[in-house]
Amino acid sequence: MKKNLSYRDKLLELGRIYKISEIQNYIKRKKSLTTQQIELILKKNNVPIPKDFNVSFFKKSISNPISKAGKEVSGLYTDTTEGVEKFLKRTKRDASGLYDDTTGGVGNFFVSSWRTMGNIGIGILNTFPKLFKTIGAFVSNAFVETFSSFYNSTIEQSQANKLVKGFGIVVCVCAIGVIFITLKQNYIDDGKPLMVQIEKEKPQKIEKQKQVKKEPEKKTQKKAEQKQVKKPEPKKEKSPSQVTELVLPNLNIKTETVLSLFEDVEYDLKTVRYQKKVKPIYFTQFPKDLDEIKDTKLKKETFIKIVLPLVVAENDKILDDKIKLKKITSKKITTDKEKSWLRLKLREYKVKNSDISELDKRMDIIPVSIALAQAAKESGWGTSRFALEGNAIFGQWTWTGQGIEPLNKGKNEGHKILRFPILRASVKAYKNNLNTHKGYSEFREKRHSIRKRNKNIKGLDLTDTLDRYAQTGKEYTDILEQIIKQNNLSDFETVQLTNSVVKKDIQL
Repeated sequence: MKKNLSYRDKLLELGRIYKISEIQNYIKRKKSLTTQQIELILKKNNVPIPKDFNVSFFKKSISNPISKAGKEVSGLYTDTTEGVEKFLKRTKRDASGLYDDTTGGVGNFFVSSWRTMGNIGIGILNTFPKLFKTIGAFVSNAFVETFSSFYNSTIEQSQANKLVKGFGIVVCVCAIGVIFITLKQNYIDDGKPLMVQIEKEKPQKIEKQKQVKKEPEKKTQKKAEQKQVKKPEPKKEKSPSQVTELVLPNLNIKTETVLSLFEDVEYDLKTVRYQKKVKPIYFTQFPKDLDEIKDTKLKKETFIKIVLPLVVAENDKILDDKIKLKKITSKKITTDKEKSWLRLKLREYKVKNSDISELDKRMDIIPVSIALAQAAKESGWGTSRFALEGNAIFGQWTWTGQGIEPLNKGKNEGHKILRFPILRASVKAYKNNLNTHKGYSEFREKRHSIRKRNKNIKGLDLTDTLDRYAQTGKEYTDILEQIIKQNNLSDFETVQLTNSVVKKDIQL
């Protein structure tokens, strides 16, 4: 075998010596093989691989380059020393000549010194290329030898096993540590006071232009009105599939624009009845021309689509408070923040003597079917003067607050219909009225008994308890039942907002 061959050439030479047909065929077809491919073919044919590259890493990568560099530097040192010694000898000889030769010694001395300095300077300049060459050769050889050793060196199987075992032990220890820290943190968190998140709406304005549809009985309509849609930041701790909230401001939106919006967002009551999910679209007022819809079915569906999300949203808030109340009352020790929250709810639900059982009885949802039926009855399906001028959906009376004067009021009647800034405020006031007024105590008692039996709260089970809501009494409750049944409002009892967290039913 020839000397000074590369590792790849040695492998090819072995292929020729042992007459490996695969290697010879590749060479004949002028196809190049990588070093690893040649090694695999030789190993497959039981040909021993040369051990040339199993040299000590330290000797090949560090010792040899340093020794070469040392030789170069020592040679450089020798050349420089010899030059300096020659310079000193000449200087000494010239200095002695200064004393011996009084006629021309001084001139010869300076001429000789100048020549010697020039030779030394040229010699020093000549050493720089040699120095750079030496350093470059050292660095180059070091890198080449190092990476060659990395590439060709083999790891013993025992050392590899030890390395894998050590890594596995480290991973196990880290996993145990993480589990321990997590359990400890959970244990600590259990003892912390319950934090209440206050929902803040910071809507962003988005301009969106809607195209107004044409009605058969009308001539060409104006172009679509441009309206601003407020898009609040999504609540925390919500599922990733949550739908953006839309709050429609007071812009005197036309009914045709509302219908176009519902079509764009695919808001369909059939889907809501089937999926039990409603989009969180909150209108702040009814369209002023809602009564102009000639199709009674379309008018009712439009009304339900506007009111339904408002009712469901308020029920969600009440249910969240009821779940929190249950958690607080089940604890032996309450924090100052929890006590403050309890005092606030006792005032909100007008509970005397801090009676928690009474608070639990009053803090509950209003069946969606009853809320929709009463809203339809009191507002004329969103077309009454009170609903359009004061967002009064449920016709609540007031003697002290700001309200709208009824047209056919008797002389001895001093009440007004309570006015609200937005529709949702009317829904909230209606629910507080049913949950706090003494005239609806029977409604709350029956609802509480249904809740205690772990049954679903349905509107048709509670309509007979609302005879005091209107002066007609029993006739009024019969009308509510009729509205619920004719319009299948019971289908909406368990509807939830698409962006709400699924809650388990409360077990008492």
